[in-house]
Amino acid sequence: MAEGHVIVIGGAEDKVRERVILSRFVALAGGPDARIAVISSASSLGPLAGEMYRRVFTELGAADVTPIHALTRAQANDDSAARSVRDATGVFLTGGNQLRLSSTIGGTAIAQAILERHRQGSVVAGTSAGASALSSHMVAFGASGGSPRQRMVQMAAGLGVLPGVIVDQHFQQRNRLGRLLAIISQNPSLLGLGVDEDTAGVVGPDQVMEVIGRRSITIVDGAGSDTDAWEVGAHRPLMISNVVLHSLPSGYRFDLRRRMRVATPMLRALETAVGSAASS
Repeated sequence: MAEGHVIVIGGAEDKVRERVILSRFVALAGGPDARIAVISSASSLGPLAGEMYRRVFTELGAADVTPIHALTRAQANDDSAARSVRDATGVFLTGGNQLRLSSTIGGTAIAQAILERHRQGSVVAGTSAGASALSSHMVAFGASGGSPRQRMVQMAAGLGVLPGVIVDQHFQQRNRLGRLLAIISQNPSLLGLGVDEDTAGVVGPDQVMEVIGRRSITIVDGAGSDTDAWEVGAHRPLMISNVVLHSLPSGYRFDLRRRMRVATPMLRALETAVGSAASS
C-alpha cells in the first residue's frame, strides 16, 4: 500500500470563503466518507481549536471529525486517543507552538499512530506549527530577518512524517528567509521549504509536491552550497554560496526526491506547442 499524502500549510489558511486548502485535505481524506482526527495540542486555544476545525471539516462534508487535545504525554499515550487516530483517514495538526506539540506527543502512542496511518495511506496535514512538526528536523523557534546569522534558529526533532525536508511557515509574512538559509548552511542534506500564509504544499506518495493556495512556497536547496557556518562566532552573519532557490506559486510542482521542478500539464502542453512551431 502506498503512503498517504502530506500537506504542509503555511498558516492562516482560508476557513471561510473558497477554503481551497482545507477542501483538498477533506477530499484526500475521503470526502463524505472521511474520518478525521484533529490534534490541537500545539494550540493555546485549547479544545476551541479542535472544535473550530471540526465545524469547518463538517461543513466541507466530512462524515466524522474527532478533536483530540492532549496536554500531557500521559494523555498522548491514552488508548482511546490513539485509537481515534488509527481509525482516521485524515489527521490534521493545528497551529500554535510546535515545540509544545513535539514535546507533548513525540514518541507517544498518538505519534506512532500518525506514522502508521500515513504508511497505510491516510493523508496527514499540518498548519503553521503543525506543518513544522511534520518533518524529521523541525524549527523550534528563531529570529526573523533576511540574512542568515549564527544561532538565529533553534532546531528540534519533529514527528518524521515528511523526512528529508525542513518546513518553515508564515514565511514571507514574518521574513524568515535568513533562518531557513542558516539551517540549510548547517544541514545541507535537508531541503528547505518556506511556506507562505494561505498556501500549502501537497506532497504525494511519489514525493512530488504541488503548490496550492494564494501565495508561494520558497524552496532552498543547499546540496551544492559552500559555507563558513562551522567557524563563525555566535550571532555573526553566515556566508552561504551556490544555493539553488525556487519560488513556486499555486499550480507548480516540485519533485522533493530529485530536487527539481516538474512541468505542470499546462506548461508541458505549451512547451510541446512551442517545439512543434519551431520545427515546422
